[in-house]
Amino acid sequence: MTTATPTPSPGQHQPLAERLRPHTLGAVVGQQHVLGPGMPLRLAFESGRPHSCILWGPPGVGKTTIARLMADAFDAQFISISAVLGGVKDIRAAVECAEAARDGLMQQRTIVFVDEVHRFNKSQQDAFLPHVESGLFTFIGATTENPSFEVNSALLSRATVYVLQPLSAQDLQQIVALAQAQHALPAIEDAAVERLVAYADGDARRLLNTLETLAMAAAGQRLAEITDAWLLKVLGERLRRYDKGGEQFYDTISALHKSVRGSDPDAALYWLVRMLDGGADPRYMARRLVRMATEDVGLADPRALRLALDASEVYERLGSPEGELALAECVLYLAVAPKSNAVYEAYKAARAWVERDGTRPVPMHLRNAPTALLKTLGAGRGYRYAHDEQDGFAAGERYLPEDMPEPGFYLPVERGLEIRIAQKLRELRARNAAAGGAGAGGLDAGGALA
Repeated sequence: MTTATPTPSPGQHQPLAERLRPHTLGAVVGQQHVLGPGMPLRLAFESGRPHSCILWGPPGVGKTTIARLMADAFDAQFISISAVLGGVKDIRAAVECAEAARDGLMQQRTIVFVDEVHRFNKSQQDAFLPHVESGLFTFIGATTENPSFEVNSALLSRATVYVLQPLSAQDLQQIVALAQAQHALPAIEDAAVERLVAYADGDARRLLNTLETLAMAAAGQRLAEITDAWLLKVLGERLRRYDKGGEQFYDTISALHKSVRGSDPDAALYWLVRMLDGGADPRYMARRLVRMATEDVGLADPRALRLALDASEVYERLGSPEGELALAECVLYLAVAPKSNAVYEAYKAARAWVERDGTRPVPMHLRNAPTALLKTLGAGRGYRYAHDEQDGFAAGERYLPEDMPEPGFYLPVERGLEIRIAQKLRELRARNAAAGGAGAGGLDAGGALA
């Protein structure tokens, strides 16, 4: 389905989401990692030259808004195609409109925005290629799915991918304030705002639709203020069971995490199902499982991280309820896997060291030497290529800054694969000591854990 930018007639009611849609780049809430000063998408706007791109992110984070702002910034005709409802016929119609705009008296540019582009099949996506290459129009695709899997490689290679993030609690609170400034809803308790923000879960559209529903209900009951108690009553039993913004939510996710860490598969599965049954976003649960795999299993069983990522991908492909089984499989695996927080502790120790330490120069033998001048200055001189050494290990070589002591960040535990990792590090440390060189991996000269 192809549509132009809608223009409401006088007196026509506009949804709150449309009324609060930003009209300038500076008014966009969130996504400052790509839209802030000096950031990539902001620079693209300021360049004056539109380029094809794919906006990848969850629902309600501003994909359509950014596409419309890009059309405004470049004074371009904006054509929107829904990949859910449209097809090749709509693509042809967009091509004809773009040709008419290019060949008309005003010679206007065209931006073709394809919402849910991953819904188009290969042949439909291929239909855009010749027109993107010729410059007839600028292509902008929006998707909630990983474009690496869902967008043709030929189209993907011609578009820059921008990853958009769920809106933060502060972003959503700002949207509530904007709605109040527009007199779109009555006064609202701080506790109610916190609950609404948690309920929206980073989705501005969900927040705005909920605010509009609440405003109409409050007006019908002539309420001067939206209270937290009234909000719970209006949003229903589901929100009461799953107090996403309150203590119950954080207690439950804590119980899940500690059950996995404590290697109790039944308890871990129970808390996972409790959260899913209470309305937790399975995508959020998948992210938590990835965190558990890195924090509590780590290198004791590196397969755990891969399984957590696979479970997340399976859920994205299958959705609920089928995809939830992959999350259950993952949580059981994490619970029974050998545990190690050595990676977590090593990372924290390294961050603490860097924060309090000065900026030490890179040793000359480790520096890059892409030019003759740098080689003349000594960059890379004396570096020993490990693959050419016995067993692929340059015994005695030092990789830390010259005056930096051995920090011993990584201390593998005697569980799972880290038993073998610790043995390997002891062997390498002994070889370093025999060669009269530096230590490795937090092991002392005798090969014991430091």
